[in-house]
Amino acid sequence: MACIRAPELPQDFSWLNTDQPLSLKSLRGRVVLLDFWTYGCINCLHILPDLRYLEAKYPEHLTVIGIHSAKFDHEKGIDPVRQSILRHDIHHPVLIDRDFQIWQQYVVKAWPTIMVIDPQGYVVGYVSGEGKREFLDDLIAKLIQKHDVKGTLEPQPLAWSMSPQLADRPLSFPGKVLADLDTDRLFIADTGHHRIVITTLSGQLRHIVGVGTPGLWDGQFDEAEFSAPQGMAFDRSHQVLYVADSNNHAIRKLDLVEQTVETIAGVGQQSQNIHPHGGKAREVALNSPWDLQLFRHFLLIAMAGMHQIWGLDLIDGQIGTLVGTGAEGCMDGDATLAAFAQPSGLALQANQLFVADSESSSIRSIELDSTPEVRTLCGSGQLFGFGNRDGRGESVRLQHCLGITAAHGLVWIADTYNHKIKRLNPKTGICQSIAGSGVAGWQDGSSKIAQFYEPNGLTVAGHWLFVADTNNHVIRRIDLDRLEVSTVVIANLCPPKLCFYRPDGIGMT
Repeated sequence: MACIRAPELPQDFSWLNTDQPLSLKSLRGRVVLLDFWTYGCINCLHILPDLRYLEAKYPEHLTVIGIHSAKFDHEKGIDPVRQSILRHDIHHPVLIDRDFQIWQQYVVKAWPTIMVIDPQGYVVGYVSGEGKREFLDDLIAKLIQKHDVKGTLEPQPLAWSMSPQLADRPLSFPGKVLADLDTDRLFIADTGHHRIVITTLSGQLRHIVGVGTPGLWDGQFDEAEFSAPQGMAFDRSHQVLYVADSNNHAIRKLDLVEQTVETIAGVGQQSQNIHPHGGKAREVALNSPWDLQLFRHFLLIAMAGMHQIWGLDLIDGQIGTLVGTGAEGCMDGDATLAAFAQPSGLALQANQLFVADSESSSIRSIELDSTPEVRTLCGSGQLFGFGNRDGRGESVRLQHCLGITAAHGLVWIADTYNHKIKRLNPKTGICQSIAGSGVAGWQDGSSKIAQFYEPNGLTVAGHWLFVADTNNHVIRRIDLDRLEVSTVVIANLCPPKLCFYRPDGIGMT
């Protein structure tokens, strides 16, 4: 592309992770990457490890600035972006792009896009999409070499004033939750602490699985490592818990009797193949598995990064695409036509699999007993058709729904960016709000005044609906008989760095 002078960054917009606005003029002598992202986009999250790698490799010559150009209405708020920065451990400055003004100045067309600015302030290249680490690494190295020769390079390490960190909490950004009434167990994906917490339904601590630092390590409960675990599925007959280990792009198996962790699918690295494929589970790379459901001897997987639903045969160890072309969209039909948009939640009722399709803000269903057929139960079925409206079928509006569960002939939805819990009748397509004021916050009480903050995972046990209230760092529960909301108190649970582990796996301060 022809080199053009990079438009200056606005000084009067909101900046995070820095104590003062930055200007491109002040960064002359350095290579600058502008990362245009929105935090609900899985593809945007996938490039964060690449940016960390480049920042670590070129600390004296490279500055990364995140330009947060929000897709969803909720993502336009400053605090939601700040929470995302904390959740995803982002260390570079982030500029809140008001109404796509910077996006338009740089003629950006898609998330994520990275603009490359040379040490003299010219845009010299850009890339869209993920998997571009090698290209960027090579380009940065060439720019450093070129401007070193020209004498226009000014190497210097820069440090940023980070957003205020969260106080240590017992749970950190819990993503998913799973209840089992028969064994009185509540399984919690303590996503921000990279571990699984197991309690009774009333909150009595039973086990902590994982040391609490990100990694991929099998072994005993007190030595295993996870990285941002999400959805779970429980095999009661074998006392086994399956975990979607999202940042490790792997499926883990927890033996609750032997208290061991084993990787059963994935290679620990993200797949770049979005076309339907499969093979031996331990030889096939996965892409951000986000939720799980057991169906007979299959483990069904919401493969958010591939926009597909996968199946793992627990008998022969084969894994592969079940439904979804790999294109990001909301297309109904059979397995050869259907398309999803970042499926992030699964629920099963008889032979019907329900899918929370987050980027299309829709609830989809798949009939599993015949040739898989996909249809949209509620929501617009459009990538930009979101909002907050109860109703029937296509008239319903959700906003980036991440969680779903099925019980009592109904489907319960975590309407994440609307901070609400909704109820869908899958036969009629009628969807109604049942809890949450719609304003982000933390308040117990009647369903009309209760507040959530980006609720994610859902699960039902008896008359209780449990909610992973992600940005409040707690588990909530709703009495479905009285529609009263309360917070589950987990006694003796502490953050990983404040815990030591007893032989029974319970962490104590």
